[in-house]
Amino acid sequence: MRDSEYDLIKFDATRAGVAIVTLNRPDVHNAFNAELIAELTDVFTMIAGQSSIRMMILRGEGPSFSAGADLAWMKRAATHTREENEEDAERLAEMLQRLYEMPQMTLALVQGIAMGGGAGLVAACDVAIAMASTSFRFSEVRLGLTPATISPFVIDAIGPRWARALFVTAESFDAAYAERIGLVQYVAQTSDEMAEMEENIAKLVFAAAPGAIADSKKLVRDVAGRPIDRELAHKTARRIAARRASAEGKEGIAAFLEKRPPSWKA
Repeated sequence: MRDSEYDLIKFDATRAGVAIVTLNRPDVHNAFNAELIAELTDVFTMIAGQSSIRMMILRGEGPSFSAGADLAWMKRAATHTREENEEDAERLAEMLQRLYEMPQMTLALVQGIAMGGGAGLVAACDVAIAMASTSFRFSEVRLGLTPATISPFVIDAIGPRWARALFVTAESFDAAYAERIGLVQYVAQTSDEMAEMEENIAKLVFAAAPGAIADSKKLVRDVAGRPIDRELAHKTARRIAARRASAEGKEGIAAFLEKRPPSWKA
């Protein structure tokens, strides 16, 4: 798909290499339905395959980032068979996985509300900035459900202890709380402050080698939770050796020694 073919999201890419994906259902607080999930899956897949794109920003149109599942979609799901519900859930899981595994750096800009699947999107991004007034909640248990599909990404972001507490209580929490537990990394008091933070993060991204960013993201996925033993030491040693021998590694070291900017620095 291209931007003209999207109905529920907006897609734009700057010449510098920043992709901007905007959830565009402001009338329902950018809630998920099957069509929105399909469009997000498509755009995340497309961005991942574009080497000219070095960073993706995910945001929500209107007053909210995302309220999670659309009520009309949930009502229809209640009439589905178990197999049909599994297919729906698989599509949501696939969309989140595409976001989580994207080789480019991903940044969520969060405002208003981020609940359920909306908070799952935040957790699946590398970095998140939230407005101080943002309200978060994993509300599934209030509906007799569980946050199963988003759980791997949320647990990865905040750890099992916090995830268990917030999943079972469905407690609302603000951006300061979200920052404290690791769901977001930065809190902005004003839209101008958020824009400044966004610009600073973009500068950091464009100072780094794109291949090294992709490899670093995969490194964290592969190392997290592994025992720190000789096998892991051997594998990580092989990784840094491969990076040193790579074109980016050689260019980065040469640029440092020659006191010049590396080729990828914007």
